[in-house]
Amino acid sequence: MNPTISIVVAIFNRRDELFELLNSLTFQTDKTFEIIIVDDGSLIDLKPTIGNFDGILDIKYFRKDNSGPGLSRNYGSKRASNEWLVFVDSDVIVEKDYIENIKKSILTTPCDAFGGADKAHRGFNLMQKAISYSMTSVFTTGGVRGNKKAVSKFQPRSFNMGVKKEAFEKVGGFSEMRIGEDPDLSMTLWENGFTTAFFDTIAVYHKRRVDFGKFSKQVFQFGCARPILNQRHPKYVKISFAFPTLFLLGYILGFIEYFILGRGVILAFYGLYTFMVLIHAMIVTKNIAIAGMAVISTYIQMFSYGYGFLKSWILLNVFRMKPENAFPKHFHRF
Repeated sequence: MNPTISIVVAIFNRRDELFELLNSLTFQTDKTFEIIIVDDGSLIDLKPTIGNFDGILDIKYFRKDNSGPGLSRNYGSKRASNEWLVFVDSDVIVEKDYIENIKKSILTTPCDAFGGADKAHRGFNLMQKAISYSMTSVFTTGGVRGNKKAVSKFQPRSFNMGVKKEAFEKVGGFSEMRIGEDPDLSMTLWENGFTTAFFDTIAVYHKRRVDFGKFSKQVFQFGCARPILNQRHPKYVKISFAFPTLFLLGYILGFIEYFILGRGVILAFYGLYTFMVLIHAMIVTKNIAIAGMAVISTYIQMFSYGYGFLKSWILLNVFRMKPENAFPKHFHRF
């Protein structure tokens, strides 16, 4: 039986991005799907944008008070009528065979939830492409989050994620976490006996942040979220989660070694790492300007994530603070 799909989009303000997403969905080779748009208390009117697609796409629009993406997706999921829930961020673009490939993959690889990759669209600017590289590279946290070989333990991300509605409802959907709610859902599914998979044919083009400052703040929050997730799901803790923090501390030690001992052994390692990232980014992006910016975005990602992880780990494990008190903005208060 052919799977039925409801695409759920939680959105706050991103009117232009929403138009691009909906426009990409009009070109689908398989047009049998519905779209649930949940306006999470936007400060601008999104109805005119959605109105451009009346009669073209099957769209249901709902507006609610702001609560964060996870709970807004839960709100939309309750109003979805199909078997599978597919979550995408409002700042993504999909290829014309996105829906078709989802259905094919579900039929060939049985699972309860799935995720796909994110790529840099040819229309993205240089900085967006550099950031996209850093978020997906084998030399960064993108390389330790999971890969297509880790079929049963891949952690789907909510910018490109599908879940059986039955499984989603059984585990209660997304939790009260505002940041890190997607890996939290993946591990909750595992703990309840459900399986996840990676489908490499359903990549999306994810814009992410458009400048290094916003990117730094974003990955810092991701780093803060990981020790919280480790507390919630101790069975799935990995040493690789601490790699960015070790990377940051090693860099600091390298400068101490250089200025106090007059040696640069540790910094030489970082020099080699920088060279490898540069060469790899050039091969992947085929652009030396993007590769140079990718080196910068990679260091920003590793340092910001590493500092966030370290701060969170200390607050939770040394000072024994509750996550809700240590990072109140990471949680929605019911």
